[in-house]
Amino acid sequence: MITSVFKKSTPFNFSLVVILMLVFFFLYQIQDIAWTNSVISILQKTGLFLILFATVFLNSFISKKNGLSKDSTYTAFFTFLFLIFFPDLFKNSNLILANFFVLLAIRRLISLQTLKDSKEKLFDASLWIFMAALLHFWSILYLLLVFISIIFHVSRDYRNWVIPFIALLTVTILFIACSLIFDINSIAFLKENCKIDLRIDYFKNNYQNAAFSIYITAALFFVASMFITLSSRPLVLLSSYKTVIASFFIGILIFVLSANKTNEVLVFTFAPLAILATSHIEISQPKLKEEIVIFVLMACSLFAFFSQL
Repeated sequence: MITSVFKKSTPFNFSLVVILMLVFFFLYQIQDIAWTNSVISILQKTGLFLILFATVFLNSFISKKNGLSKDSTYTAFFTFLFLIFFPDLFKNSNLILANFFVLLAIRRLISLQTLKDSKEKLFDASLWIFMAALLHFWSILYLLLVFISIIFHVSRDYRNWVIPFIALLTVTILFIACSLIFDINSIAFLKENCKIDLRIDYFKNNYQNAAFSIYITAALFFVASMFITLSSRPLVLLSSYKTVIASFFIGILIFVLSANKTNEVLVFTFAPLAILATSHIEISQPKLKEEIVIFVLMACSLFAFFSQL
């Protein structure tokens, strides 16, 4: 039943995902309604929701446009389920925006398989990653994905290896200019944001610990499924799937290294994991297994959301 709802991509299906997002976003925000007293705060909350909506739409677009999924709404739905695993994300604008920038970069990198406008795509991807790094420093590790993509697709042209550094110079100039205009101590800013903390003892309660454990278990399941079935995937899509897998593990690395660690830092793994989950559902298997996987994931995400409110 659940699979039949999201098996096709229709305006109704996507509208359903958007409505669900709006409901859960609102349920979280009404815990403290002080923001309703300020027009600026209302606009900020609205903007935050629009970025989340754009994140879900963009991930679904990447998946379908590059042949990583069929014409379904599974990717959008899975992205939504992963977003509500850690509801405190709904108040972290830096992480939401940084993740959106990273997703824009991933979109450009995956499209490198067409070998068209490769230099422009590499520059755009690098630029988005450096922009994301200004919001969450360790998202700069996605620069590794740029070089991985160069190796997969356009390694023969030596100029492609220089492009990320041109993007770095561009963002550096803009950052210095903004620092001078707004009187920001750029050195102190970088020192504060590039700290490393490998400890994972930040849980405030058992529910956060449970949500983390359930999410990691689900992630391992979908990643293992992809590794097992990777050899049977269409040859033309292998590099794209490898890019998605690499993106997921870079997201995990960002989580491990980040200081001021919280569950919400795992947001960088949501988009690639949603694509991997979609790939698992869309492989040939009994419909009952598909239903069980989706039902269990739904139950886990709902438990994680409501237990942490």
